[in-house]
Amino acid sequence: MDFHLHGGSPSSTSSSSSHHRHPNNSNNSAPNGHSSDPMHSWWESISRARSRIHLLSSLLPSSAATSDEDPLSSLADTDRPARSLLLSSAAYSSLSSALSAASSGSADDPLCHWLYDTYLSSDPDLRLVVLSALPLIASVYLHRIHHPDSDAPSSLSGFEAVLLALYTSETKARNGKAVTVSIPDLSQPSLYHAPRNPNKSSTPDSNPRPSIGVLSPPLEPQMAVKSTKRACIVGVALDCYYKQISQMPSWSKLDFCKFAAVWAGGDCPCTSDFDGKPESFVEKNEGRWSENGFGDDIRVEADDMDFVAERIKDLEIENGDSADIGGEDLRIPLPWEMLQPVLRILGHCLLGPLNVDEVKDAASVAVRRLYARASHDLVPQAILATRSLIQLDKGTREAAMAVAAAAANGSGSNVNTPSKAKKPEILLVSK
Repeated sequence: MDFHLHGGSPSSTSSSSSHHRHPNNSNNSAPNGHSSDPMHSWWESISRARSRIHLLSSLLPSSAATSDEDPLSSLADTDRPARSLLLSSAAYSSLSSALSAASSGSADDPLCHWLYDTYLSSDPDLRLVVLSALPLIASVYLHRIHHPDSDAPSSLSGFEAVLLALYTSETKARNGKAVTVSIPDLSQPSLYHAPRNPNKSSTPDSNPRPSIGVLSPPLEPQMAVKSTKRACIVGVALDCYYKQISQMPSWSKLDFCKFAAVWAGGDCPCTSDFDGKPESFVEKNEGRWSENGFGDDIRVEADDMDFVAERIKDLEIENGDSADIGGEDLRIPLPWEMLQPVLRILGHCLLGPLNVDEVKDAASVAVRRLYARASHDLVPQAILATRSLIQLDKGTREAAMAVAAAAANGSGSNVNTPSKAKKPEILLVSK
């Protein structure tokens, strides 16, 4: 199923957006060398950001503009309006309400036109504003694709145009090259160690070269979001979000973690495999649980087939259990090309030192649900990645609890600093 952007393309139907892009063109052809004047370029950037904010204020629901003072208009009067818009939780809330409306995402949606034209601007802060809304766009778009509603528009060309804008920019940035990683040969010496018995007869040509792992194949230009390319396009857009993850506000990260948990599907006992066994499982096994380093090894006698059947039944994910929205199981297909950037973003949300605890907790829930989903779908690379993130999360939380316990006990020393052994006391006795 193809979604073509015919006459509804934001670049061809938005006359107001072309007016706001006019300063970019005039900046390049400005006489008397104004384009090289830093003060002139700064003022043009401020004016361009203010015009985009005023236009956004006119597109958002009227409830936000009925107050005595429009919050978006006050943002436009700051010294850095684009940055203020990015860091405004009120503006993000209004944008979220507009994107979640039943009529959003169509080819003639003015908000999608605004997002499309804003991302094509040269202001990096304005582009960050569009990226901060990507979790909302991806969530609403994927939900309507895989769980269509009769009230939603039949065409989602507006959302697809924004996703294609991000995909096209990343395609140009990669320049037809694949994203690779060098995997060194651990049998060879490195900068940090040398073999005890070096082989003098070895020649440089005989040493094996490090293997190359392909994280992402070369991207092909796409003019429309086809059903076979949808996961790749959304995954590349999420990768653009990950590259600027340190600039994203906490509420955008929190929304992404919640959406990722919904994408994984309903909760099941697999999510607690790393946090101790559920009591019901222990009672059924009569204390015969045996944990390994990962905490999920079960040793059952060979003739105990009844318990195995009960165990498999308990691990089934049934539609309607632990529903997230409206009592429905809203899971979506998660191919590796889309799951890979999702796990990268969740890894930052879990382990980023500047993230608030609410973001870390939401990311922890999302990773555990993705682990349960991968365990049932039998996806080896997803199981390995999610297990690693869960183990890192557990180690980080245990270390934080140890520090808090040491502080509560009145210990002023750092728990990570090894203590020096005290010298034995020597008593001098006079003869």
